[in-house]
Amino acid sequence: MAEETIFSKIIRREIPADVVWQDDLVTAFRDISPQAPSHILIIPNVLIPTVNDVKEEHELALGRMMTVAAKIAEQEGIAEDGYRLIVNCNRHAGQEVYHIHMHLLGGRPLGPLLTKGQ
Repeated sequence: MAEETIFSKIIRREIPADVVWQDDLVTAFRDISPQAPSHILIIPNVLIPTVNDVKEEHELALGRMMTVAAKIAEQEGIAEDGYRLIVNCNRHAGQEVYHIHMHLLGGRPLGPLLTKGQ
């Protein structure tokens, strides 16, 4: 079994976080170091360390992450202008907490993610 993470404690409300959504499958909360006016992390309530660890049994929770992202974008008032969803996998991609999570960023123009030659 994977090690418990800080996100596990946020799910159980053992440590404080600005939770904007929680149901039986996912929890969403504001990032403590926001990179955009709206920067929310959406996580499954079950610990899945990376995308490489996803199994068929996780499909419902991962699908819920997407529908919750759309609902939160609407609540944040960023759905119409647009937003970015990012999932990092392992250290070369910048994953810092090994509990799969989706970043929802919006509220300003974000520009291109990559440019030619990168």
